[in-house]
Amino acid sequence: MEEKKKALKAAFPHTIPVMTGYIVLGAAYGILMNSKGFGLVWALSMSLIVYAGSSQYVAITFLTSIFNPIYALLLTLMVNARHIFYGLSLMSKLKGTGRLKPFIIYWLSDETFSVLCAAEPPEGVNRGWFMFFIALLDYTYWSTGTIIGSLLGNMISFNTKGIDFALTALFVVIFVSQWKDKKRHEPALTGIICTVFCLIIFGQNNFVIPSMIAIISVLTLMRKKIEGETVK
Repeated sequence: MEEKKKALKAAFPHTIPVMTGYIVLGAAYGILMNSKGFGLVWALSMSLIVYAGSSQYVAITFLTSIFNPIYALLLTLMVNARHIFYGLSLMSKLKGTGRLKPFIIYWLSDETFSVLCAAEPPEGVNRGWFMFFIALLDYTYWSTGTIIGSLLGNMISFNTKGIDFALTALFVVIFVSQWKDKKRHEPALTGIICTVFCLIIFGQNNFVIPSMIAIISVLTLMRKKIEGETVK
């Protein structure tokens, strides 16, 4: 129990930026679900079971239109295909996490992935439990925000257009934090360059997956050089 407490205490500060974003976005999702006639049980169930951020917003359209499971499946796969690359890049970090691994994988999100990549447990803190609590806390923030929004949905209303920018702002905060913490910036610069290049080539609606493929390919080619220079 003491080991778990230490891991939780060490993990919490790393999740504070995610908490501020997820509470707001989760609440907006709860309010939006409520405005479409779906109460707390539906909204919370979606956040607990689906837990897919942007896909949950997209799913509202599916729930309020003609049932088309094939289209819903394909669109969801396209929206969340980036998680394939997240999982591949986390394989080495998840080694040794044992029974905690399925939970960390299930609770993986964009922001959780970013935090897991950047955060390192303090000396004496179990890595597996440290990663577990980061993922669990982020999952809890999103669900809590959904509950708040769903309960407040009948009392307040506002135009939710543009609220997704909070997610973009959260990415920027995490990126800046990683930039400051890391001495080497080649991976970050690779991500920026590949993303901009793919955005120009494929357009804003189709650049995510090509960007991921390009980033993984370039970093794979540069891996030995980066790791070798880091050791030196």
